[in-house]
Amino acid sequence: MTTHDDVAGENVEKLNENLAKVEQLSQRLVQALAARKPANPTLNAPSQELFSKAASSYWTEMFENPGKIYEQQLEYWGKSVRHFMEAQQMLVRGEVAETDDEPDPLAGDKRFANPLWTSHPYFKYIKRQYALNAQAIEQALEDIDEDLPAKDRRRLDYFAHQIIDMMSPTNFLGTNPDALERAIETEGESLVKGMENLIADLEANNGELVVRLADDKAFELGTNIATTPGEVVYRNRMMELIQYSPTTEQVHAIPLVIFPPWINKFYILDLKAQNSMIKWITDQGYTLFVVSWVNADASHADVGMEDYIDEGFLTAIREAKAITGQKQVNAVGYCIAGTTLHLTLSLMAKRGDKSVKSATFFTALTDFAEQGEFTPFLQDDFIDGIEEEVAAQGMLRSFIMGRTMSFLRSRDLIYQPAVRSYMMGEAPPAFDLLYWNGDGANLPGRMTVQYLRGLCQSNDFVTGGFDLCGERLHISDVKIPLMSVTCESDHIAAWKDCYRGFQQTGSKDRTFIVSESGHIAGIVNPPSKKKYGHYTNDDLSGTADEWMANATYNEGSWWPRWEAWLAKRSGKMVAAREPGDSEHPALAPAPGTYVQKKATT
Repeated sequence: MTTHDDVAGENVEKLNENLAKVEQLSQRLVQALAARKPANPTLNAPSQELFSKAASSYWTEMFENPGKIYEQQLEYWGKSVRHFMEAQQMLVRGEVAETDDEPDPLAGDKRFANPLWTSHPYFKYIKRQYALNAQAIEQALEDIDEDLPAKDRRRLDYFAHQIIDMMSPTNFLGTNPDALERAIETEGESLVKGMENLIADLEANNGELVVRLADDKAFELGTNIATTPGEVVYRNRMMELIQYSPTTEQVHAIPLVIFPPWINKFYILDLKAQNSMIKWITDQGYTLFVVSWVNADASHADVGMEDYIDEGFLTAIREAKAITGQKQVNAVGYCIAGTTLHLTLSLMAKRGDKSVKSATFFTALTDFAEQGEFTPFLQDDFIDGIEEEVAAQGMLRSFIMGRTMSFLRSRDLIYQPAVRSYMMGEAPPAFDLLYWNGDGANLPGRMTVQYLRGLCQSNDFVTGGFDLCGERLHISDVKIPLMSVTCESDHIAAWKDCYRGFQQTGSKDRTFIVSESGHIAGIVNPPSKKKYGHYTNDDLSGTADEWMANATYNEGSWWPRWEAWLAKRSGKMVAAREPGDSEHPALAPAPGTYVQKKATT
């Protein structure tokens, strides 16, 4: 008969074997880190000037109101000592008190869902002290003198909360009961798998720690994502132009051209058939062209916004017209491509070019007076660092942009995935949206600086005008029929900021929509899901708050509403067109070749 001691001995032996494997893997870890080509250090944190200002402001407040500061410090010290004494007493008793006198500020926080956070004296103490430390930092932020500029206060608040999230006990093996329990249950196998996951991520990104959010072996472009049939009918150094195959016998005469953002890949609009906007549009009877941008490398260092306009927007419009035999197209611009579509339309107005009949913008900013959640990254210290980075690399490497975006939602996009992968040893999920999110793109150096300095910082397009392509472009130049689709909880392009810019266009035919949800889910919102509704209001004369206060809520997706608007501007029905023509032979099946290129780190 096997005794309990025998089983325990076998478990310990297996655990020790796995811990030895972790030790061996550490050599690979060092090698992976040695390949790292770090970004300019200025991009890792704000300049010391920000913290100096904050410290000076805090001390000013302390001298002016010392009693308040001392009272808060004594309260913090008192609670810390009491928590320690209570923890000691609970450890002696071997149990946790049934009730607490103080409410739990972390109640409902999914990071602390494990019952041990409330039932085990050690973990309860760790959790309560973390909450107390977080409260102390937040109180210090509130106590900073009001003379500190608003932008500096916002930046300080952002970076302070990044520190709070980073220091969560769930991010460390010794204070994460889930990870410790998993290590014991698997006899250390979870730690081996976690180390292997960490090394694989480092090796895949030349030593940079980029947490994989999805199983990249579960998806293949053109096989189980980005599968809508079509052909690349034009290619230049900036983009591939894809024409999608018709699914109806007749189509609207005027074609539709979609310009997705070049910060990410276009196939967010074609993940799978059930939520593919590309497939849905073709099913409604449109000849659809979609631009697939090149993934920039160092050879694109001198590519600027004018090149995206000339070799991207204007060229795609020209070729779509030539293939369909039409004098006009309807155009869509998403995110940064929506901003650039505005610039393109202004340029076309200056030149008397009427090739675009109507334009639709998805979550597109034009007025950057309010920088929202990007405020911490749009000040001179960070932009100076980006200029130095692109001068050295010729491009803004994808992981820098991806890291910035992820830190805006660091709990969901950095720390929790890292805990699951590196401490729990779990494989990333097979989730198409997260796969797309990790399939980033590099940005050309010159274009990056133009966009950040001239548009984001100087806000030239809605003020004195943005000099580009030999013209001074202004948003008021745009007078064709326009629709803007924004998203209620968008943290990248806040709907109120999109609204403010949209008001400044010169068009008399304007439609504004606010979809429920965020930057992606609010746009990729097929009618079949019946998930998110949208708001409409024809009166664009008031403020954003006034617009929303008087808006009508509509159940379901905004797609059918947009299609009805688009159909009125798309001409008569004609026989469906197969991709290309004699002068535009098929170069590659959709999704093309440019989209296959991975970003370099």
